[in-house]
Amino acid sequence: MSYEKTQGILNQLVADLSQFSTVIHQAHWYMRGAEFLNLHPKMDEYMDGINEQLDEVAERLITIGGAPYSTLKEFADNTKIEDKPASYDTPMTERLETLVAGYRYLVSVYAAGIDVAGEEGDNVTEDLFIDFKGQTEKIIWMLTATLGQKPGI
Repeated sequence: MSYEKTQGILNQLVADLSQFSTVIHQAHWYMRGAEFLNLHPKMDEYMDGINEQLDEVAERLITIGGAPYSTLKEFADNTKIEDKPASYDTPMTERLETLVAGYRYLVSVYAAGIDVAGEEGDNVTEDLFIDFKGQTEKIIWMLTATLGQKPGI
């Protein structure tokens, strides 16, 4: 059976998760303010979660016959998550909004992956996407609550 479309989405996620880990790192390194003591360790937790997903995505891609991107150039050339320099002047609320936007984007990729993996009969990858989508929606809820917003899932 061919999993070409599923492989494409998995590789998209390899690039996107690699880039998003950097975005979270920026929030971690450049944060300042009253919530520092609470949010700084939270960013470690978020980076760990993204890196765990990245490993699972790459390993699943290899399992179904694909070849994950593995260079910084490939990640940069293929991600759809914006790469921009950080600044200490960026307010923490703006950093959290950037994280929410990134997580929302990942939810959309997981949703597309659920559809494609289902169409191609790859139930294992479909389950992986379903699990990641649920985990990510919970993070969106927590971040938007911190910002005083509804999750909008």
